[in-house]
Amino acid sequence: MTGPFHTHDLLSGLVHTHDGSTHTHAAGGTVVDEPLHLHGTVLPQRETRDLWVVEGHVTFVRPSSARSLGRDLWILPGLVDAHCHIGLGPHGAVDRATAEAQAVTDRDTGALLLRDAGSPADTRWVDDRDDLPEIIRAGRHVARTKRYLRNYAEEVEPSQLVAAVAVQARRGDGWVKLVGDWIDRDAGDLAPSWPADVAREAIERAHAEGARVTAHCFGEQSVSELVAAGIDGIEHGTGLDDATIEVMAGRGVALVPTLDNLDIFPGIADQAADRFPTYAAHMRDLYARRHETFRKAYEAGVPMYAGTDAGGVGAHGRIGREVVALAALGGADFALGAASWRARDWLGRPCLSEGERADLVAYTSDPRTDPAVVMHPRYVVLRGRIVVDTSA
Repeated sequence: MTGPFHTHDLLSGLVHTHDGSTHTHAAGGTVVDEPLHLHGTVLPQRETRDLWVVEGHVTFVRPSSARSLGRDLWILPGLVDAHCHIGLGPHGAVDRATAEAQAVTDRDTGALLLRDAGSPADTRWVDDRDDLPEIIRAGRHVARTKRYLRNYAEEVEPSQLVAAVAVQARRGDGWVKLVGDWIDRDAGDLAPSWPADVAREAIERAHAEGARVTAHCFGEQSVSELVAAGIDGIEHGTGLDDATIEVMAGRGVALVPTLDNLDIFPGIADQAADRFPTYAAHMRDLYARRHETFRKAYEAGVPMYAGTDAGGVGAHGRIGREVVALAALGGADFALGAASWRARDWLGRPCLSEGERADLVAYTSDPRTDPAVVMHPRYVVLRGRIVVDTSA
């Protein structure tokens, strides 16, 4: 399932500008023959200044002429969805047109860098599209046989895990995604997918291949064992305990809690209640204490980033909602950094520095005062092209 496919008049072939003029575009972005000018508060520096886009790059040196996009804006480095799935639908891989719609929907909310946390689809073609967000891939999920959603993952047994991780490390962009736990139908509850010693060996193999490893973890045991095994990141992490949080903070293990998407937990529990009452009760308990769990992680200094878990059955285009959810946990600056400059630093991508690529989002109100402002960008500029302009 995907969210609404917002066009902002882009797909009609015209982009309306603040002065009522129109410009044609190619490949989904406005082609401008002149530099762009924005004035406002640039985050995270909080400096009020002039910024120009010249030949697709940021500069703070005034060119001879430029088309102004407005004054008194709030300007952020392009947003980051640090957990999404391009090319993944409810039943597995989707066709190219659907994957494109997913990417455009995310782009139009200002998410210009996507960390794809597992997809069975080959989305390398996106790299050739200047009008679509950059994707950092984790290859395909690696899951235990018949212990995950059908058609999503490379399903293997523990004896095959190390080899499977090596394959996905080479297919991804420096990341591998494990399914750390899922319901064990024989036990009737969440259970780790992998023996701890095998998981450690697999993580070491990924590191030898130059890749970091992250894992889907709902329950307590899997996240504890995988953090002890040397993993680099945790997705969801609702089962974190105090000891594991302390280790994560000390080692800088990343957490992407996907707070907004955790609202699916009660529905999962309701569907499972008749056949697996212990599992259903466990999921409800994890959901009920999620805010306490993540507040402890935040207060301990665990590095946390914004991710929507879009794809599969989750709608795309929800990065603004995740920012609002994170702001309720740690404040607006924390949430904005988790979805922009801190996430970019973590993933090795630049922010708004002299000469860097012009990937930015601009707002007419201060998102530090009201994080919900992030849901309503005035401009989204990708690789120097205006791809969203709501000023008309």
